[in-house]
Parts: sequence; structure tokens; C-alpha cells
Amino acid sequence: MAEITRKRQGELLAGVFQLLTEQPGDGLPAKEVLARLRAEVPPTPFEASDYPNRPGVNRYEKIVRFSTIPFVKAGWLTKSKGQWSVTDEGSAAFARLDHDPEAFMREAVAHYLQWKKGQPEATDEIETEAVAVAGSYEEAEEAAFSEIKAYVDRMAPYDFQDLVAALLEAMGYHVLWVAPPGPDKGVDIIAGSDQLWIEDPRIKVQVKHRGGSTTDVGDLRAFMAVLGARDVGIFVSTGAFTRDAWSEARTHETRKLTLIDLERLLDL
Repeated sequence: MAEITRKRQGELLAGVFQLLTEQPGDGLPAKEVLARLRAEVPPTPFEASDYPNRPGVNRYEKIVRFSTIPFVKAGWLTKSKGQWSVTDEGSAAFARLDHDPEAFMREAVAHYLQWKKGQPEATDEIETEAVAVAGSYEEAEEAAFSEIKAYVDRMAPYDFQDLVAALLEAMGYHVLWVAPPGPDKGVDIIAGSDQLWIEDPRIKVQVKHRGGSTTDVGDLRAFMAVLGARDVGIFVSTGAFTRDAWSEARTHETRKLTLIDLERLLDL
């Protein structure tokens, strides 16, 4: 990393933040960020080369990933299942410091050092190894989630519906009904905490196999219209939910609606 200065790291991360702040919604996949960054902030000859002892492993992506660490620890950048996004604090810092990449990097590092004070002490050798392991784990997690997403996208819609029903059973709920092929009148699965459906709550589930499309607030309101006083609603979608949809779910007066996207489904 001798040829990578604080200023250069700041330029790379300013490019990352520019891409992410221009993207509406919940950020971008890491691979897309790194690919687009090459065009926005082209690699130097050093960055464009491979590691001498690791032919085929390019420095550029590794340097960018390494440089994101202070920004994540500062709470300015989040990473989840290969998706990178900028927090409100990160947007504010970028707006304030984007004209000075070196200052942008130094402030992130200052936040990182403050975070590090609260961590167990480690030697430089251990810390370097930990950074390498964390980077490898991050890339492995991205690859695994990408493969799982591709698998789920290829599933038939009713197979995915059965998967959600099986998950509820595995979590200790009793699935009382799963919609057969055809019109479902807004409910795909009905479950309860007991086999006789005597105890509250009664769980109604809407399942959408949507791939790259999003679920908007209109979809949620249609589903909420079929929820009764005893019901708890769960809306599962393989696609993303719009911000309005998340806001509607959080502020719904009875607080009985839960949204589950593919990332949360995988965690469950």
C-alpha cells in the first residue's frame, strides 16, 4: 500500500460516495460500484496491476475495499449481502468534504481510530491479517448471496410460496392454509401459533416472486385491506420495497405489518 496515499484513498472513496448518493433507493451492489468506479476514477498503473505473488488478482478492487474500512467504522457507509449504501451521516460528510478528498479520508480515519480505541489491542501483524480475512469474507458473502438470489429468481412462484410456508413451520408456527394456483384474493398463506387457530395472532402472508421489480405502497395498502382485527400481516417479496412502502409499514397505526425482503428472508 506504499503507493496509495491518503489523498488517493480519498479520491477513490469520494468516487464511491458520488455513485451511491446519485443512486436512489438502497444503494448498489458492490460489484457494480467497483465496475462503475473504474470509469469515474480510473486506476493508476500501479492500481491496475496484479499482486506479484497472486497473478490474476487485481490491486484496484482490493485497494478500494480496504479504503472503505474507516468509512464503515465511522458509520458513513453500510455493507450488507454485497449491497453498499451511504448513511445520512455519510451523505452529510461527503457534502461537506467532497471538494477535499484528503480531508474526507482523514476525517473517516479519525472516526475509525476513535472506534478502534474501544476494541481489544492487536499487533500490526494481527490487524493486517484481520483486514485481509475480513476482505475475503466480504467477497465470499457477496458471491454466496448472489448465487442464492439467482437460485431464488429461477424458482417457480408457487415453489417460492411453499418455501415461505416451510420457513414459518420451521420457526414453530402452524401453517393452516397455502393458496393453490389461481387467484388468491390477496392472501397466500394463513398460519397461527396453535393448530386449532384459537390463540391470537392469526398470521396472513402475501408472497410476491418479483425478481428485479419493486413492491410499492399501493401493494401494501391492498394487502392491509384484507387484514382483520386479529390478524398480523407479513409481506414477503424477492424484490425490493420502495421507501414509501417501508414508511407505510413502520407508521401503520396498528403496527401489525412486517415486510420481508430477500435479504431478511435469508437471515431468517
